[in-house]
Amino acid sequence: MLSRIYIKNFALIDTLEVSLNNGLQVITGETGAGKSIILGALRLILGERAEVKSISKSEEKSIVETEFDLNNQFKKFFIENDLDYEHHTIIRREILPSGKSRAFINDVPVTLDVLKELSSKLIDIHSQFETSNLFTSEYQFKIIDGLSENKKVIEDYQNEFSDYQSLKIQLKKLQAQLSENRKESDYKDFLLNELEELKLDDVDYEDLQNQLSIQENAEMISENLVQILSRFHQEEVGILSFFNEAKHKLSRIAEVSNGFSELDERLETSFVELKDIISELENESERIEINPANLAILVELNNKINALFLKHNVSDLNELKELRDQLAGEQKGASELEDHIAEIEENISKKEKTLQALAEKLSKNRKKSVPVFIKKAEGLLKKLGLEKAKVDIELDDTTEFNAFGKENIQLLFQANSGFPLKPIQTAISGGERSRVMLAVKKIIAESDELPTLILDEIDTGVSGKVAEEIGNLMREMSTDMQLIVISHLAQVAAKGNDNYKVVKRDISGKTQSTIIPLNDEEKLNEIAQLLSGSKITEAALAQAKELIG
Repeated sequence: MLSRIYIKNFALIDTLEVSLNNGLQVITGETGAGKSIILGALRLILGERAEVKSISKSEEKSIVETEFDLNNQFKKFFIENDLDYEHHTIIRREILPSGKSRAFINDVPVTLDVLKELSSKLIDIHSQFETSNLFTSEYQFKIIDGLSENKKVIEDYQNEFSDYQSLKIQLKKLQAQLSENRKESDYKDFLLNELEELKLDDVDYEDLQNQLSIQENAEMISENLVQILSRFHQEEVGILSFFNEAKHKLSRIAEVSNGFSELDERLETSFVELKDIISELENESERIEINPANLAILVELNNKINALFLKHNVSDLNELKELRDQLAGEQKGASELEDHIAEIEENISKKEKTLQALAEKLSKNRKKSVPVFIKKAEGLLKKLGLEKAKVDIELDDTTEFNAFGKENIQLLFQANSGFPLKPIQTAISGGERSRVMLAVKKIIAESDELPTLILDEIDTGVSGKVAEEIGNLMREMSTDMQLIVISHLAQVAAKGNDNYKVVKRDISGKTQSTIIPLNDEEKLNEIAQLLSGSKITEAALAQAKELIG
């Protein structure tokens, strides 16, 4: 439960601190006294947006701090968010003069998402202006699921549904990617085949150019080699014959003069080298073959490679190989993408089977609880002055899964007998809204584990016997939870386990709002004032005593 509220430097509040108890806590006060300011501060604890204009003294920070008494059921949340669990847990928001805000749980800084998650489990604030919630599918499902004890089932379903939606989003993206890839797939296949047909890994481009040059000039090379070898081997006048004769003569000179020994050795070495050159020239001459067919093959291969150089704007064979490997990788990636899509589609199919089973269980439990809801709601509405009111819940199957199963919900209502039930948003009047909402809140309170509920003037527009029944109903609700009620009704204030009054005072020439607990006498006077106005009469006091009982 909410055990303490501390507010500093917020709107008309300089400093406010109040302790609260369990049961029905009733807050009264004149219009404009500052009740809405206190609620506005509390909404910061729920994670709502903080505005710098709320700061009263612009040079100081604004603080809203609440203390909750928790039980062990909240330990799991603290462990999951790496927070220290305390039985007396303090939640604080600070608005800095710069406009920035900070959030703390037990003095540990937290994000607003963490703050919202915890506070939503601890407190709910409902204003008279928020009855439109009753018209939403989400709220209507919450009503019937609470009665159906569907809490664990809906939690499991929504976890699975979240995964299901993520898979469908992922599938849609991958399918779009595959579709885009397929637009270029045929052309890329053609380019890849064109490159693979050349067997680039087996091609030595330099050797290809050399072979091509040899084949193109084979006749000239052969003729020149024949002429060279002929000059070397001519008898008596051939180069080799002359070289051999010169070698023998220099050798004889070297025998009689040491000064020619080195030249003799060099000539001998040159003669050996010359004979080796002649031998290789003879081998090359034998290998030279004029082959038009081979030349045609070499020319065709070279032309294809040069055409690809031009086509892909590259300058060497390695760049063509890189392009081929890139295209092959893309084609492989497309295949892997198809496999991934098939895998996700299979996972979606499995999820749909799981969701179907959970949706059927949800629907079955809901349908069992509809008569229970009708009985409870109509009984409460009768107490609240809507004796002829009828309600029903219509559940229609859908073809697609939604956040609440595989069905839509419609809360039907009719305040008068003899008329057909209609969707509540079209059938309910302004004067009926608060009473229907209170009845619904009472039903939810019976099954909800929410520790604290704040109702802000939800009883507006009623009086007399209905006001008395509203007070009784709120007192009954407070046995299951801490119920904090802001009210102008004496009949409601009289039922409070504890009563508080919001007042506005001038302090040092400045208007300030605060809240004060009321003792028994002050409570009696406050109820009498609600009955009679500013002047408390004896009759009002007597009636107030009667209301308190």
